[in-house]
Amino acid sequence: MKRNLWYLLWIVWLAGCQILPEVSSFRPIYLNSIETPTPFQPQTKINEPQPIASPSRRVWLDDHLPPGLRGAVQLPNGWQLSEHSADADVQLRLGEEGLPAGRWVYALVARFATVEDGITSVSLQRAWYGLDDPAFPLLVEPDTLAMLTGWWGAPGESTVRVVPLGGMTQALWQQPEARGIVPFERLEPELKVLAVDGLSPLQRGLDEAGYALAIPYALSGSHAGELAAGIPPGNRDENRMTVVAVTGVTALVRATALYLRLHGVEYALGEVTDWLKEADITHINNEVAFRENCSPPEEGLNETGVIIFPCSDIRWIELLEAVGTDVVEMTGDHFIDAQPEDVLFTLQEYHRRGWQTYGGGATLEESWQPALFDHNGNRIAFIGCNAKGPAYAKASAESPGAVLCDFDRLTAEIARLRAEGYLPIVTFSHLEYETFSARPQAVEDFERVAQAGAVVVSGSQGHLPQAMEFYDGSFLHYGLGNLFFDQYSMGEPFERAFVDRHVFYEGRYIGTQLLTLRFEDFLRSRPMTTEERQALLESIFAASGW
Repeated sequence: MKRNLWYLLWIVWLAGCQILPEVSSFRPIYLNSIETPTPFQPQTKINEPQPIASPSRRVWLDDHLPPGLRGAVQLPNGWQLSEHSADADVQLRLGEEGLPAGRWVYALVARFATVEDGITSVSLQRAWYGLDDPAFPLLVEPDTLAMLTGWWGAPGESTVRVVPLGGMTQALWQQPEARGIVPFERLEPELKVLAVDGLSPLQRGLDEAGYALAIPYALSGSHAGELAAGIPPGNRDENRMTVVAVTGVTALVRATALYLRLHGVEYALGEVTDWLKEADITHINNEVAFRENCSPPEEGLNETGVIIFPCSDIRWIELLEAVGTDVVEMTGDHFIDAQPEDVLFTLQEYHRRGWQTYGGGATLEESWQPALFDHNGNRIAFIGCNAKGPAYAKASAESPGAVLCDFDRLTAEIARLRAEGYLPIVTFSHLEYETFSARPQAVEDFERVAQAGAVVVSGSQGHLPQAMEFYDGSFLHYGLGNLFFDQYSMGEPFERAFVDRHVFYEGRYIGTQLLTLRFEDFLRSRPMTTEERQALLESIFAASGW
């Protein structure tokens, strides 16, 4: 009996050792869904199988890159940052080796009251390295120091100084001899942008590849193309920039009109005209209404002995067309000299050409309406008035003309425009005086509208260049001088003038370039020579208390 039992067990054991037949596929059996095959083994619970995730790819960002760039990188799904370059599938680093990703643009700056307009890249780098007793100390903020160190190498210890983030403007005004380097997005109105090798980031059409302070960065690695769309191409986009050219007095009468008759509109055009045509918004302050067949004499005296200009010939509106006019200021004294029908005719001709007007109009209410522009995401408003008194500004409910300044209404309008997202440019025909310095009444009125929210305040009455100031971040220029007017023969101050080139970026006023011109005769002007420009800037900065 016992022998038969052992024989049976031996047969069972042999059966268990047989080789299982091959199967073409494997389908898991979940033991918790069937009976346990033997009472000698405990039942085991097995979890549902989970899909195995593919390993994430990693990207390393160069430590020298600025926070604004690093923080704006957008990674696709399945990507994450790596702390070490060696562990990353892709690297984003300074330089052009690999897949170009963009350029981070910086500006060389000084305090606004600086006569110098630019330097060479060689001089800039010698200042960076501290070679041969450079002419100026160089100020940078911490993140700029890191970026330039990664690009140029370690700076000279004696010449490069670090200022706190946001402290560049104050530091440069305290150290007039110093220069600074700031990222384009941190430009402020009180800084002057200096050209490097003749190139400035405030220029349109900037060749960034040829600009010494446009620092490139690139992606490297076999999967670099997968990240390209998420890397910011830079911090400067001209599609977010708006350039506004503001000019002084235009009055196409007397000798200016004579020269137009003798030489034609083409004679008046030159490099100065290019400044106006380049701007996205070109402002013209034309003081005299147009009339068909306006014949000499074009001036006379009123009953109080004041010169009047009854009209300009409509043919000369071609000059305003040629310089790219977009908006016409009508606050000038001499609109009251014209007949009402001439003012209405002039307005009609402006609007027919698509030009906006402000500061004067067919009625008082129309005169108060601002000229509004929405360009590249920048909302710009022009508003203005005549501050000389009722004798010069006669727009009323029934009659056309310039609008008299009502400062309560003006400041309320400025505040409303700011609340609607506009950056107001306020222009006055204010009291005239023949000095570079500003008079107290003008200072009071200019500062009042700046306090209300105007970002730029400009004196349209000035027949010669005059002082300027910054007030709570706003730029105040008390007089620009003439643009097209015949005071060329009145002495050297009247031979010179400014065109103010204001730059806006991403809804913010970031700075002004002072363009300087000199008249060659009663009509034509040219850019100043370097010596002429330096002399004018020194005089105006001194008159400004700088």
